Amino acid sequence: MFRRTFWFTTGAAAGVWATTKVNRKLKQLTPESLAARTADKAIEAGHRLKDFALDVKAGMAQRESELNDALGLNASNVRELPAQRRLAAIDQPDQQNPKISYKKISYNRNEDH
Repeated sequence: MFRRTFWFTTGAAAGVWATTKVNRKLKQLTPESLAARTADKAIEAGHRLKDFALDVKAGMAQRESELNDALGLNASNVRELPAQRRLAAIDQPDQQNPKISYKKISYNRNEDH
């Protein structure tokens, strides 16, 4: 008698446990639950991607600073590029013969054609 009661109680408990587990799994598989979980995963992935991009940007800035130090290109030593000499020479008339003036040459070959 005691043995039958034990197995009956064990079977009933296993049935309740299995029913509860199945109901929880069914609730997890509803479209609303799946959509919410997917949205949470997408937001989490976005945060991870943003953190990765910030880490890459910080690493690039650090490496650029290291390279500038190694090459001696500090911010205090920044120089401007010289003016373009070729264009300045073409635009000015000849100093020895002021009568000769250079006309502007158009390099657009399709002009007037």
